Amino acid sequence: MNTMMSAFATTAVAALVAGSAHAHASFANAPAVPESYVAAVLQVPHGCDGKATNEVQVKLPEGFVFAKPMPKPGWELEIIKGDYQKTYDNHGTAVKSGAVEIRWKGGDLPDDYYDTFTINGKVSGVEAGGALAFVTTQLCGTDGKVAWDEVAAPGVDPHSLKHPAPLLQLAAADDMPMGHGAMHGQGAMHGQGHDAMMMAQGGQMMHGAMDGSGMAGANPGTMETAKVGDLELTAGFTRAMLPGQPVGGGFVTIKNTGATDDVLIAAESPASGRVELHEMAMVGDVMKMRQLKDGIPVPAGTTVELKPGGLHMMFMDVKDPFVEGGQVPVTLTFEKAGTVELVLPTGPAKGK
Repeated sequence: MNTMMSAFATTAVAALVAGSAHAHASFANAPAVPESYVAAVLQVPHGCDGKATNEVQVKLPEGFVFAKPMPKPGWELEIIKGDYQKTYDNHGTAVKSGAVEIRWKGGDLPDDYYDTFTINGKVSGVEAGGALAFVTTQLCGTDGKVAWDEVAAPGVDPHSLKHPAPLLQLAAADDMPMGHGAMHGQGAMHGQGHDAMMMAQGGQMMHGAMDGSGMAGANPGTMETAKVGDLELTAGFTRAMLPGQPVGGGFVTIKNTGATDDVLIAAESPASGRVELHEMAMVGDVMKMRQLKDGIPVPAGTTVELKPGGLHMMFMDVKDPFVEGGQVPVTLTFEKAGTVELVLPTGPAKGK
C-alpha cells in the first residue's frame, strides 16, 4: 500500500513540476466589469529555458486606459506613452493618449520562482463578455526571451496556442454586479469583496503617490525645519496609504547654503524594511522610474526638491500603512554633512 501511494505521489509531483514549467503567463483576475477600474495582476510562472527573468514588457490593449503600474522593489519602471485609437472620458475630460506599454526592468526573477506584476487601469469602450489580450514579453539575460504574443482568431481556443497572450476576461452582461461598487473595482479579483476593492484602489493610489497626481494639498506643511552642516531641510511629508499597500513615498526640500557640493547617499526608517532613493523622469514619451544607487547630488548654493513626479524616497516593505495625521521618522545620511533625523508628517492619500 505504501509503495503504491509513494509511486502515486511521485507521479503527481512530476506532473505538477512539468505543468508549471510549461505554464503560460496569465491574469489572476476574475472577469472584469466594463467601464470599471481593475488591478490587473499578471502572473509570470517561469523564466526562459531555465534562465532568470530580468525584464517584463506588457503592451496594453485598446480599451485598457488610464493605466498605472505598481512599483516593485528591485525593479525599474518604464511607462511608454502614446495615442489611443479612440477618445475616452476621464471624469468629464476627453483623453486621447496615455500609457500604452509598461516595462519592469533590471530585476531578477529566478526560473524556480513565480511572481506577479500589477497594472491598475480602466476597462472602457469594450463589449461585455469578451477579453482583452495583453501581449507580454519576458527577457532573460542577454539572449533569453519568451514572447506571449499569440492572439486567438474568432472560434479558436486560446489554450491551443503555444504562446498565448494573457487575457483579461470581461464579465458578460448578465454577470455584471450592480451598484456603485461595480464601477470602482469591487470583486475584480479572485477573493472578491473588500480586499479585492482595496487592492484595486491601492494600486491606483500608490502610483499616484509616486507620479504626483492629485497632490495639491497633500503636504500638511507641519514638518519642523532641520539643519545639518550647510544643509537646511524643509517641507517634508509622506502621504496616507491603504491597508496592504507595500510601498510609500517620502518627500523633502534640501537647500545647500554652503560652498561645497554634497550627496544624499542613504535613508532609513523604522517604519519600513528599507528606504530607497528613486527618480521618476520623462524621456521622450517614456516615464522611467529608477533607483539612484549613487545617491542624490545636492550641489553647493542650490535647492533640491524631492517631490512627487521626480526625485523621492521610496519606503519599501512598510510595516503599518501610513495614516493621515500620523508621522514617519526617517534618518538621512549625506556624504559631507553627515546624518540628520526627520519626522515626516503624513498628509491625505489624495490632495484636497
